Amino acid sequence: MLSARAASENVMDKIRVGYIGLGGRGYGVLHGVLNMKDVEVVAVCDLKQDRMEKGKKLCEDKRSEVKVTGTLNYHEILERDDVDCVLIPTSWNAHYKIAIDAMEAGKPAAFEVGPISSVQEAWDLVRTHERTGVHCMALENCCYGRYELAMINMIHKGVFGELVYVAGGYQHDLRGLADNYAGGMERSYHNVGRNGDLYPTHELGPMITYLGINRGNRMLSLTATSTKARGLYDYIDKHGGKEHPLYGKQINEGDITTTVIKCANGENMVMTHDVTLPRGYSRGGRVQGTNGIWMEDGNRLFLDGMNESHESVSMHEYIEYYDHPLWSMFKKKEITDAHGGMDTLVLRAFFESVKNNIAPPIDVYDSVCMSVVACLSEQSIAMGSMPVPVPDFTDGKWVQREPQPKTPYALDAVHDELFDPETFYYFDCLK
Repeated sequence: MLSARAASENVMDKIRVGYIGLGGRGYGVLHGVLNMKDVEVVAVCDLKQDRMEKGKKLCEDKRSEVKVTGTLNYHEILERDDVDCVLIPTSWNAHYKIAIDAMEAGKPAAFEVGPISSVQEAWDLVRTHERTGVHCMALENCCYGRYELAMINMIHKGVFGELVYVAGGYQHDLRGLADNYAGGMERSYHNVGRNGDLYPTHELGPMITYLGINRGNRMLSLTATSTKARGLYDYIDKHGGKEHPLYGKQINEGDITTTVIKCANGENMVMTHDVTLPRGYSRGGRVQGTNGIWMEDGNRLFLDGMNESHESVSMHEYIEYYDHPLWSMFKKKEITDAHGGMDTLVLRAFFESVKNNIAPPIDVYDSVCMSVVACLSEQSIAMGSMPVPVPDFTDGKWVQREPQPKTPYALDAVHDELFDPETFYYFDCLK
């Protein structure tokens, strides 16, 4: 039964989801999905029977009115007529192939954690979308964090003037990954065997948004440099010694990788991957233009003429003033998730695109740009930090592209007129 709005606007009233991947991240995200009244998980899948059954039980416990099928073969989900789209929070080397198969089957796909392993994978995603017309979207990014949304709002209102430099990082003490190596966690293998920026999407999502990448701008080339690997060796010595499953094994991933990306319009993006040394968590955000700067570390803001001493001030004093209207509306629901609300918002951005049969705000070109930096940084490091070109996955369309669909979730513009409290219904679906 369609709601009055759905009937009048020709959009889906309910979204029927096939859910593929029920490991730690997948099971956690599933909780949030089941809190959305307009989303029905009708089928779940995992390679492991116990995880599939656990996910099926969670769905049935929270939404007893929906019949849920469990399977060990994701192709069975893609063949179903009652699946409108798929979520793919699988392991690192699995979700791109599943996303391609989903698009081939006519199912819009949203995939989770893990970077692209080769440039060919990126091209395969792009060409499949272009051939089928079916969309896919990367979920693992921080575009919908409160401060990242505030930066988008400030940039579009001209607060920083003309942008020159942006920075960000995945800076997170994950030395415990070493303990999961023997247990088969794929992420542990990557952080031992590869050497590059292995988790670029967190920071690159907001950064490509800030600079209009794929819409009037593009990434041209990058250089990457990695330090020696010492953090995990030190951790292993202190936590198990010769009994540790990684003791005596070669570790390739340097402790800190710095990647510099040159953009067509002259800006620089600087990324830092730092997960194997003791430190506090930070995404290391920085936005700098001709009129001022914001720095996440310390959460400091300075705008030209702000004071005569040229001292930055706390962004805490200004955040409510500069909050993106999407965040202002969202916080009224008093909903939080494991990442402060951004998980819910990025999922809603995908679901709204499915409901309305429009391109998501993070489309296939954005998704591959966020992720391909991992393998490109590996190439640069392997060649002594030589520059490597970043492919133009849009085939020149970046020069003049149509704007993103005009929705509250758009990232290329801020549509203030859509946020009238009297008519704003986008969060009515959240429990």
